[in-house]
Amino acid sequence: MKPYSYDIYRYYGQYKETASQKRLRPKGLDYIILFRKAQNAKSKIAKSYYESKLRKLSKKTFIQISPETKIGKGFYIGHEGIVIINKKAVLGNNVNIATGVTIGQENRGKRKGYPTIGNNVWIGTNAVIVGNINIGNDVLIAPLSYVNFDVPDHSIVIGNPAKIIERENAVDHYVDNRV
Repeated sequence: MKPYSYDIYRYYGQYKETASQKRLRPKGLDYIILFRKAQNAKSKIAKSYYESKLRKLSKKTFIQISPETKIGKGFYIGHEGIVIINKKAVLGNNVNIATGVTIGQENRGKRKGYPTIGNNVWIGTNAVIVGNINIGNDVLIAPLSYVNFDVPDHSIVIGNPAKIIERENAVDHYVDNRV
């Protein structure tokens, strides 16, 4: 199976695209496919080629994710628009990202560093996640939330300043076609 097959599954519920799905492919999925090809290139020439294409696509889509970023299977970008993820951030499997999301570093203080995000996480529009923090599994981060603290499993994070609400199955009906 190709390295991006799991990402395709998240979009369509199947591991291969039909001809019409390829023609109408969302730009976020285009980006993810190039991202995976750049990460998995066997030769320096192929890696350089895919990274060049990724930089060009980044200018069109406003998605900025380095091929160095560690992202698990089944990554999903929900809408076209700005998405910025620091190259040292780590994202688990089945992560959904909406437009306007920033996952970045904190440069000083006790949280200096980069986020680690668990599995089955939904991140809403214009959410900001920064610092050396851990976001657990089964976490929903509401739109416009600012998160610079650890979040336990099975939680909803809402607001600015953000509050944690414990909830089993927090991402049910938000994260579909899980791999």
